[in-house]
Amino acid sequence: MDKYIGKRLDGRYEIHELIGVGGMANVYRCNDTLDDREVAIKILKDEYLNNEEFIRRFKNESKAIATLSHPNIVKVYDVSFGDMIQYIVMEYIDGITLKEYFDQQGIIEWKEALYLTSQVLKALQHAHEHGIVHRDIKPQNIMLLQDGTIKVTDFGIARFSDKATRTMTEHAIGSVHYISPEQARGEATDGKSDIYSVGVMLYEMLTGKLPFDADSAVSVALMQLQSTPKRPRELNPTIPIGLEQITMKAMEKNPADRYNSAAEMLNDMERFRLNPSIVFDYSKFVDNQPTKFVTSLKDTKTNSTKFDKAVAKPEETPEPEIETAEEEQKVEHKPSYYAIKGIVISAVVVVAVFVGLAIFRGCSTSQAKDVEIPNFVGKTLAEANADNKDNFNFVVESKYDASKELGVILEQEPAADSKLVKSGSQITLKVNGTDTNASVPYVLNYSEKDASAIIEEKSLVPKIIYVENTKTPKGYVAEVFPKAGVHTNIGSTVYIYIANGERDEKVTIPSVSGLLLSEAKTKLVDAGLTVETVYDDESKEAKDTVLSQSPLQYGKVDKGTVVTLTVSSGKGDVATVNVYVDLPTNVTESVEMTVIVDGVVDTKYSKTLVPQYNKTCTLEFTGSGTSNIVVQLDGQVYREYSIDYSTLVVSQTATHEYAVPTTAPVATEPAYTEPPVTEPPYTPVQPTDATEPSEA
Repeated sequence: MDKYIGKRLDGRYEIHELIGVGGMANVYRCNDTLDDREVAIKILKDEYLNNEEFIRRFKNESKAIATLSHPNIVKVYDVSFGDMIQYIVMEYIDGITLKEYFDQQGIIEWKEALYLTSQVLKALQHAHEHGIVHRDIKPQNIMLLQDGTIKVTDFGIARFSDKATRTMTEHAIGSVHYISPEQARGEATDGKSDIYSVGVMLYEMLTGKLPFDADSAVSVALMQLQSTPKRPRELNPTIPIGLEQITMKAMEKNPADRYNSAAEMLNDMERFRLNPSIVFDYSKFVDNQPTKFVTSLKDTKTNSTKFDKAVAKPEETPEPEIETAEEEQKVEHKPSYYAIKGIVISAVVVVAVFVGLAIFRGCSTSQAKDVEIPNFVGKTLAEANADNKDNFNFVVESKYDASKELGVILEQEPAADSKLVKSGSQITLKVNGTDTNASVPYVLNYSEKDASAIIEEKSLVPKIIYVENTKTPKGYVAEVFPKAGVHTNIGSTVYIYIANGERDEKVTIPSVSGLLLSEAKTKLVDAGLTVETVYDDESKEAKDTVLSQSPLQYGKVDKGTVVTLTVSSGKGDVATVNVYVDLPTNVTESVEMTVIVDGVVDTKYSKTLVPQYNKTCTLEFTGSGTSNIVVQLDGQVYREYSIDYSTLVVSQTATHEYAVPTTAPVATEPAYTEPPVTEPPYTPVQPTDATEPSEA
């Protein structure tokens, strides 16, 4: 029995049962007698109490979670780091791990996968905003409650992102199936490493398979670094294209090609949720306001020199500059040196002040001249500065016009040639830019035309997307992204989802795998679907047997959707079988045997036989699918057979008696002779007269 069960920690936590076993700690269900609530306590295993690395990781977890407060992250109530026992008191979660749920469900329906992944991303967004990277995101570390809520747990190898974030490859801690390539290489990690792990989990949900799997952890790690996984739709064609794109972008090998943040990935998932038919264009991203790096004045000269060297000799790699001990050594001087130095500096400052005052007075005595205001509209700010011969003081403001190029001056105040001003006067220039915020207006249930006009008035760009919706009248706004009230830069795109009426009629795809092609076609056509056929020459199945179907069976699709059937061509089930023909026993003379295969005479088997000496004739046939064999003797049909090459079964379908030919003359009937006609002698008949008396 576990030594902690039945015990009470610190006189407060009653331990009831062991509910989880991890690599470095065990988790128990407990009762907090002080606050009268169930809690979970994670206790560091005894064998690690003297292991500084595990203790560091254990403390990291408590520090990491303690700074976080989010409905999708497990809460920490208390911690204790004693010499004999170290534990963390956490929120008790009555649920199962996502790994257990995956094992139960297999493939997760994409809408549910979207819901689960969104919760994980919201938890990570909160953690990343607090400077914490989880670094071990996997289904085993995520709990699923009965109401569908997600709780991210186990921050055991989390690090604060502003600290060292390097994990040595040979000591990689996170599960190798979910770690990012940079973790596998032992490089620095950040929030994008967690995003990669989320992408792997989403892939597993949608396909029921891990993107990379092998017999050893080392092999999987190498695949994470070098291999490209199959696209999810190859494994599950029912996955929408947009969701596949989101999954693959999160799993990009190069962190720079992934989502920049959990919030960015959530944005695309929300856009996909509103319009499942969306197809993202990730190849055309342009950063209109790239991050600018500013070097310190101290390094300007050094950096400039290095840059010049690199440009002058691009084929050479500049060698690192090494500071010598002489340069680092401080030179000590006598006190008199510092006194003289101070006097000299003071004198220079005084002289500079007097010169400055003289220049200022000279400038102030000269009268500023009146000048006309030039026209700066249509020019860039750089062109305006180059053409500023009267030293106007420019005040720059942003305004957005989608029809004009960014950086072009749209308006100026005062306007050109409106009046005379003093040289050096202030002129306000409104430059076409996107660095000013605007609030997304409320346009739900507006018509498409009115909604677009309202969005444009706010200097935002409307993007119309038609979606299936029956709750909102056709042609009116059903959803907007970002939502009304959200502040965004002017010039940003606002997606307007217009209701497009009722959904197309959906039908359930029947299962036709294993059926003959003719049966499968009938079944699919009767369901209102269209059939396309692809033949597989490698299959061992009988000809015209349906091997697979795409989309998969039982999915709901629009009526008329094309279902592609992969069918065996029969070329792969070639086999050889023997047919044993029993010959007639009452024949002593030779006979001519003719063999007909599927209606065609096969000369290879046509030969002369003497049944008296050969009681049986063996015929060998090689083929695929099925065949019908007819054996003739002297032109008479004698035996009929059916061959199934896939099962190697030979069936005798008909038996006929063989008529032995004879050499006796054929009996003929005598010619027909008409018998002679004989007539009796003619005897005339005397008439009788009834009036005459007869002679007596």
